[in-house]
Amino acid sequence: MHYGNILTPEGWRLGEIHWRDGRIARIDGKPADPADNDAPYILPGFIDLHVHGGGGADTMEGGEAVTTLARTHARFGTTSLLATTMTATDAEVRQVLGEIGALMEQTPGEGARILGVHLEGPYINPGKLGAQPPHARPGEIAEIDALCELAPIRLVTLAPELSGHYALIRHLSERGVRVQLGHTLGTYEQGVAAMEHGACGFTHLYNAMTGLHHRHPGMAGAALAHADFAELIPDLLHVHPGAIRVALRSIPRLYAVTDSTAAAGMPDGEYRLGEQAVTKCLGGVRLADGTLAGSTLTMDQALRNLVAIGLSLAEASERVSRHPADFLGLPDRGRLADGCYADVVVLDRDLAVDCVYVEGQYVAGDHSENAQATRPGDDA
Repeated sequence: MHYGNILTPEGWRLGEIHWRDGRIARIDGKPADPADNDAPYILPGFIDLHVHGGGGADTMEGGEAVTTLARTHARFGTTSLLATTMTATDAEVRQVLGEIGALMEQTPGEGARILGVHLEGPYINPGKLGAQPPHARPGEIAEIDALCELAPIRLVTLAPELSGHYALIRHLSERGVRVQLGHTLGTYEQGVAAMEHGACGFTHLYNAMTGLHHRHPGMAGAALAHADFAELIPDLLHVHPGAIRVALRSIPRLYAVTDSTAAAGMPDGEYRLGEQAVTKCLGGVRLADGTLAGSTLTMDQALRNLVAIGLSLAEASERVSRHPADFLGLPDRGRLADGCYADVVVLDRDLAVDCVYVEGQYVAGDHSENAQATRPGDDA
């Protein structure tokens, strides 16, 4: 149970939220404006669909590293995430997917829930690698089917202009795998064609894709003109606040991701991003040549950044919780309503994380006098 300003799909309520057996049992209280009281904010847990690492651990290191990054991001309010791979050799991709698949079959540990895998590469354009290692190549249907047997791949980032990729997009969509366009030199027309074949999102909008020009709209133009969903990194380094505002006006369910690396939640220094060496300094992560290489962003800071550029807390919450849940087709996550998973983050009045619960289990923060962790089977 927790008391505070609870953000429900119908709006704010001042009262108590109760859960049982990992799901919300009821929400008591009356409609309220948080400006009229000093109670904490109770929001849906954050959902991050693009996570390469955290706490010094990198997804490509395999199972134990994924457990570490899940625990790390839970401290910052992330209650579920997609473990995101890097472009790598076939053997390396198979190895890490096998370990993630085995990890997901175990009893969930403390930390953010691993919902599956975001396969970012190797099916990307070698001319738009960004910080990805040089192992890019076209994908094949038989190969992706084999990879899906190793772990639940929920999302694939690919470049639509590569040979055979329209057919691959359609096949993945028919399997229920979401496809995002990214790390691409594709044209506006190729982006639109990819969406007609089933692509439904864009990876780190603006970054590692052809930009918007009034005579050559590029892949960014295809997203701004046609997308319902797209991910964006709101660390205020990857994308200027003005460009974020453009995307907010153009893409109805734009959502935030961290694209975080092993450096997230860690001090400045040297870290790994797949096979690449990266350096955390000055609030960012870069390759030796200065290229941005993922981020140090956490979802609580993403929320605060969105509020800082003018979004209400309620709208910012949708973009770190409800929209990513809807993108994956998860109606029981990303919102606080009866029957939904009790993925809950409690923030103080400065929007700092106080407590985090994953499926009703306390995983991070400080227990306050108004909070009680609910154990499985407790009467909520």
